[in-house]
Amino acid sequence: MSIRLRDLLMGELESLRHEPTDERIRGVLGDRTVVDSTNAMLVWEPRRIVPTYAVPVEDIDAELSAETSGNGGRAVEGSPLAGRRVLDPTVPFSVHTSEGEPLSIHSPGGDREAAAFRPFDAELAGYVLLDFGAFDAWFREDELNLGHPRDPFHRIEIVRSSRELRVEVGGEVVAESSHAYFLFEPPLPVRYYLPPEDVRRDLLTPSDRKTFCAYKGQASYWSLEGEDDLVWSYLDPLRDAAEVKGRLAFFNERADVVLDGKRLDRPMTPWSPRR
Repeated sequence: MSIRLRDLLMGELESLRHEPTDERIRGVLGDRTVVDSTNAMLVWEPRRIVPTYAVPVEDIDAELSAETSGNGGRAVEGSPLAGRRVLDPTVPFSVHTSEGEPLSIHSPGGDREAAAFRPFDAELAGYVLLDFGAFDAWFREDELNLGHPRDPFHRIEIVRSSRELRVEVGGEVVAESSHAYFLFEPPLPVRYYLPPEDVRRDLLTPSDRKTFCAYKGQASYWSLEGEDDLVWSYLDPLRDAAEVKGRLAFFNERADVVLDGKRLDRPMTPWSPRR
Protein backbone atom coordinates (compact mmCIF):
# COMPACT_ATOMS: atom_id res chain seq x y z
CA MET A 1 0.00 0.00 0.00
CA SER A 2 1.38 3.40 -0.96
CA ILE A 3 2.10 5.83 1.89
CA ARG A 4 1.52 9.55 1.58
CA LEU A 5 4.93 11.15 2.07
CA ARG A 6 3.59 13.84 4.40
CA ASP A 7 2.13 11.15 6.66
CA LEU A 8 5.51 9.42 6.70
CA LEU A 9 7.32 12.60 7.71
CA MET A 10 4.71 13.58 10.29
CA GLY A 11 4.69 10.02 11.62
CA GLU A 12 7.80 10.74 13.70
CA LEU A 13 6.36 13.90 15.21
CA GLU A 14 6.13 12.27 18.64
CA SER A 15 9.85 11.40 18.59
CA LEU A 16 12.92 13.37 19.66
CA ARG A 17 14.69 14.14 16.35
CA HIS A 18 18.03 15.68 15.42
CA GLU A 19 20.12 16.58 12.38
CA PRO A 20 23.74 17.80 12.34
CA THR A 21 24.51 21.04 10.50
CA ASP A 22 27.76 21.99 8.79
CA GLU A 23 27.14 25.68 9.45
CA ARG A 24 29.04 27.72 11.99
CA ILE A 25 26.45 28.85 14.54
CA ARG A 26 26.93 31.85 16.84
CA GLY A 27 24.67 33.24 19.56
CA VAL A 28 25.03 36.70 21.11
CA LEU A 29 24.01 38.04 24.52
CA GLY A 30 24.46 41.79 24.83
CA ASP A 31 27.69 42.57 22.98
CA ARG A 32 29.22 39.20 23.78
CA THR A 33 29.31 36.04 21.64
CA VAL A 34 28.57 33.24 24.09
CA VAL A 35 27.91 30.47 21.57
CA ASP A 36 30.34 29.69 18.75
CA SER A 37 30.12 26.20 17.29
CA THR A 38 30.97 24.31 14.12
CA ASN A 39 29.46 21.15 15.61
CA ALA A 40 25.90 22.29 16.17
CA MET A 41 22.80 20.20 15.71
CA LEU A 42 19.20 21.00 14.95
CA VAL A 43 16.90 19.31 17.46
CA TRP A 44 13.13 18.89 17.41
CA GLU A 45 11.58 17.88 20.69
CA PRO A 46 8.48 15.66 20.41
CA ARG A 47 5.58 17.48 18.69
CA ARG A 48 7.75 20.51 17.91
CA ILE A 49 7.59 21.60 14.26
CA VAL A 50 10.42 24.15 14.45
CA PRO A 51 13.92 23.07 15.48
CA THR A 52 16.17 24.57 18.11
CA TYR A 53 19.94 24.78 18.14
CA ALA A 54 21.93 22.33 20.25
CA VAL A 55 25.67 22.75 20.72
CA PRO A 56 28.39 20.94 22.65
CA VAL A 57 28.63 22.35 26.15
CA GLU A 58 32.28 23.30 25.55
CA ASP A 59 31.14 25.68 22.77
CA ILE A 60 29.22 27.81 25.27
CA ASP A 61 31.27 30.65 26.81
CA ALA A 62 29.02 31.05 29.84
CA GLU A 63 28.19 29.38 33.12
CA LEU A 64 25.31 26.92 33.20
CA SER A 65 23.35 26.19 36.35
CA ALA A 66 20.46 23.87 37.18
CA GLU A 67 17.02 25.45 36.84
CA THR A 68 13.88 24.16 38.52
CA SER A 69 11.36 25.98 36.31
CA GLY A 70 9.79 24.54 33.18
CA ASN A 71 6.59 22.75 32.34
CA GLY A 72 7.28 19.89 34.75
CA GLY A 73 6.21 17.33 32.17
CA ARG A 74 2.63 18.62 31.99
CA ALA A 75 0.61 17.87 28.88
CA VAL A 76 0.31 20.64 26.27
CA GLU A 77 -2.57 20.45 23.83
CA GLY A 78 -0.91 22.34 21.01
CA SER A 79 -2.43 23.63 17.77
CA PRO A 80 -3.84 21.79 14.74
CA LEU A 81 -1.68 21.33 11.66
CA ALA A 82 -1.91 18.67 8.95
CA GLY A 83 -4.31 16.66 11.09
CA ARG A 84 -2.01 16.63 14.14
CA ARG A 85 -1.69 18.59 17.35
CA VAL A 86 1.69 20.31 17.18
CA LEU A 87 3.75 22.69 19.28
CA ASP A 88 4.22 25.78 17.13
CA PRO A 89 6.78 28.54 17.87
CA THR A 90 4.34 30.36 20.18
CA VAL A 91 4.79 27.56 22.75
CA PRO A 92 7.73 28.75 24.86
CA PHE A 93 11.06 26.94 24.99
CA SER A 94 10.52 26.25 28.70
CA VAL A 95 7.83 23.72 27.76
CA HIS A 96 9.76 20.49 27.17
CA THR A 97 8.37 17.25 25.80
CA SER A 98 11.49 15.14 26.27
CA GLU A 99 13.33 14.05 29.41
CA GLY A 100 16.12 16.33 30.47
CA GLU A 101 17.44 19.03 32.77
CA PRO A 102 16.53 22.73 32.41
CA LEU A 103 19.50 25.06 32.79
CA SER A 104 20.06 28.80 33.19
CA ILE A 105 22.79 30.76 31.41
CA HIS A 106 25.00 33.23 33.27
CA SER A 107 27.22 35.53 31.22
CA PRO A 108 28.62 39.09 31.36
CA GLY A 109 26.33 39.65 28.36
CA GLY A 110 23.31 38.83 30.51
CA ASP A 111 21.66 36.08 32.53
CA ARG A 112 18.89 33.98 30.99
CA GLU A 113 16.77 31.75 33.22
CA ALA A 114 15.75 28.35 31.83
CA ALA A 115 17.26 29.27 28.44
CA ALA A 116 19.08 25.95 28.05
CA PHE A 117 18.13 22.29 28.31
CA ARG A 118 20.32 19.20 28.66
CA PRO A 119 18.43 16.26 27.11
CA PHE A 120 18.71 12.79 28.64
CA ASP A 121 19.38 11.09 25.32
CA ALA A 122 22.42 9.04 24.32
CA GLU A 123 22.58 10.49 20.79
CA LEU A 124 22.67 14.03 22.22
CA ALA A 125 25.09 13.36 25.08
CA GLY A 126 27.28 16.38 25.73
CA TYR A 127 24.89 18.72 23.90
CA VAL A 128 22.75 21.52 25.28
CA LEU A 129 19.62 22.88 23.60
CA LEU A 130 19.35 26.68 23.57
CA ASP A 131 16.37 29.02 23.60
CA PHE A 132 16.59 30.96 20.32
CA GLY A 133 14.37 33.77 21.62
CA ALA A 134 16.45 34.29 24.77
CA PHE A 135 19.46 35.49 22.76
CA ASP A 136 19.91 38.96 21.31
CA ALA A 137 21.14 37.71 17.93
CA TRP A 138 22.01 34.51 16.08
CA PHE A 139 24.26 34.03 13.06
CA ARG A 140 24.56 31.24 10.50
CA GLU A 141 28.11 31.74 9.28
CA ASP A 142 28.05 35.57 8.82
CA GLU A 143 24.32 35.89 8.08
CA LEU A 144 21.82 37.08 10.68
CA ASN A 145 19.27 34.38 11.48
CA LEU A 146 15.78 35.75 12.23
CA GLY A 147 12.75 34.11 13.78
CA HIS A 148 14.06 30.64 14.56
CA PRO A 149 16.67 28.17 13.29
CA ARG A 150 16.14 27.27 9.65
CA ASP A 151 15.03 23.72 8.95
CA PRO A 152 17.15 22.18 6.14
CA PHE A 153 14.16 20.04 5.10
CA HIS A 154 11.78 23.00 4.92
CA ARG A 155 11.50 25.14 1.83
CA ILE A 156 9.28 27.72 0.21
CA GLU A 157 8.40 27.84 -3.47
CA ILE A 158 6.72 30.76 -5.24
CA VAL A 159 4.72 30.07 -8.40
CA ARG A 160 2.98 32.69 -10.55
CA SER A 161 -0.63 31.98 -11.50
CA SER A 162 -3.33 33.44 -13.78
CA ARG A 163 -6.15 31.58 -12.02
CA GLU A 164 -9.10 33.71 -10.91
CA LEU A 165 -8.90 34.30 -7.17
CA ARG A 166 -11.32 36.16 -4.93
CA VAL A 167 -11.08 36.88 -1.21
CA GLU A 168 -14.18 37.58 0.88
CA VAL A 169 -14.44 38.71 4.48
CA GLY A 170 -17.85 38.61 6.12
CA GLY A 171 -19.42 38.13 2.69
CA GLU A 172 -17.77 41.25 1.23
CA VAL A 173 -15.27 40.99 -1.61
CA VAL A 174 -12.00 42.52 -0.44
CA ALA A 175 -9.66 41.31 -3.21
CA GLU A 176 -9.88 39.94 -6.75
CA SER A 177 -6.94 38.97 -8.92
CA SER A 178 -5.73 36.87 -11.81
CA HIS A 179 -2.11 37.74 -11.02
CA ALA A 180 -1.54 36.02 -7.69
CA TYR A 181 1.69 34.40 -6.65
CA PHE A 182 1.12 31.09 -4.87
CA LEU A 183 3.58 30.42 -2.05
CA PHE A 184 3.94 26.74 -1.18
CA GLU A 185 5.40 25.90 2.23
CA PRO A 186 4.25 22.41 3.33
CA PRO A 187 2.83 21.44 5.74
CA LEU A 188 1.39 24.96 5.93
CA PRO A 189 -1.50 25.82 3.61
CA VAL A 190 -0.89 27.60 0.32
CA ARG A 191 -0.62 31.35 0.74
CA TYR A 192 -1.86 33.66 -2.01
CA TYR A 193 0.14 36.87 -2.48
CA LEU A 194 -1.78 39.51 -4.43
CA PRO A 195 -0.69 42.72 -6.14
CA PRO A 196 -1.65 45.69 -3.93
CA GLU A 197 -3.81 47.16 -6.71
CA ASP A 198 -6.01 44.05 -6.62
CA VAL A 199 -6.84 44.50 -2.93
CA ARG A 200 -9.37 46.90 -1.37
CA ARG A 201 -6.68 48.81 0.48
CA ASP A 202 -9.23 51.44 1.49
CA LEU A 203 -10.59 48.82 3.90
CA LEU A 204 -7.21 48.14 5.50
CA THR A 205 -5.89 49.75 8.67
CA PRO A 206 -2.13 49.47 9.43
CA SER A 207 -1.24 47.45 12.50
CA ASP A 208 1.73 47.78 14.84
CA ARG A 209 2.28 44.02 14.73
CA LYS A 210 5.53 42.65 13.30
CA THR A 211 6.56 39.00 13.04
CA PHE A 212 9.68 37.27 11.77
CA CYS A 213 9.95 34.25 9.50
CA ALA A 214 13.30 32.50 9.12
CA TYR A 215 12.61 31.99 5.40
CA LYS A 216 10.77 35.18 4.40
CA GLY A 217 11.82 37.94 6.81
CA GLN A 218 9.82 40.54 8.74
CA ALA A 219 6.10 40.76 8.06
CA SER A 220 3.98 43.90 8.47
CA TYR A 221 0.22 43.61 9.12
CA TRP A 222 -3.08 45.30 8.38
CA SER A 223 -6.52 44.83 9.94
CA LEU A 224 -10.04 44.95 8.57
CA GLU A 225 -13.03 45.94 10.64
CA GLY A 226 -13.64 43.03 13.02
CA GLU A 227 -10.54 41.13 11.87
CA ASP A 228 -7.26 42.14 13.48
CA ASP A 229 -4.00 41.46 11.65
CA LEU A 230 -5.72 39.59 8.84
CA VAL A 231 -3.44 40.78 6.04
CA TRP A 232 0.34 40.82 5.86
CA SER A 233 3.17 41.71 3.52
CA TYR A 234 6.95 41.38 3.36
CA LEU A 235 8.16 44.88 2.53
CA ASP A 236 11.85 43.95 2.64
CA PRO A 237 11.92 40.15 2.36
CA LEU A 238 14.83 37.75 2.58
CA ARG A 239 16.13 36.53 -0.76
CA ASP A 240 14.08 33.31 -0.60
CA ALA A 241 10.91 35.42 -0.72
CA ALA A 242 12.09 38.31 -2.91
CA GLU A 243 9.34 37.68 -5.49
CA VAL A 244 6.52 38.48 -3.06
CA LYS A 245 7.97 41.82 -1.95
CA GLY A 246 5.15 44.29 -1.31
CA ARG A 247 2.40 41.82 -2.18
CA LEU A 248 -0.50 41.23 0.22
CA ALA A 249 -1.67 37.92 1.65
CA PHE A 250 -4.72 37.00 3.74
CA PHE A 251 -5.02 34.39 6.46
CA ASN A 252 -7.21 31.90 4.63
CA GLU A 253 -7.99 30.42 8.04
CA ARG A 254 -10.08 33.57 8.70
CA ALA A 255 -11.09 34.73 5.22
CA ASP A 256 -12.91 32.94 2.42
CA VAL A 257 -10.89 32.22 -0.71
CA VAL A 258 -12.68 31.45 -3.97
CA LEU A 259 -10.37 29.94 -6.60
CA ASP A 260 -11.67 29.43 -10.15
CA GLY A 261 -15.19 29.77 -8.81
CA LYS A 262 -14.74 27.14 -6.09
CA ARG A 263 -14.91 28.20 -2.44
CA LEU A 264 -11.99 26.59 -0.62
CA ASP A 265 -12.24 25.04 2.82
CA ARG A 266 -10.60 27.04 5.56
CA PRO A 267 -7.46 25.21 6.75
CA MET A 268 -6.92 24.32 10.40
CA THR A 269 -3.60 25.70 11.61
CA PRO A 270 -2.14 27.53 14.63
CA TRP A 271 -3.60 30.72 13.08
CA SER A 272 -7.18 29.43 12.98
CA PRO A 273 -9.72 31.22 15.19
CA ARG A 274 -9.62 29.92 18.75
CA ARG A 275 -12.79 28.19 19.84
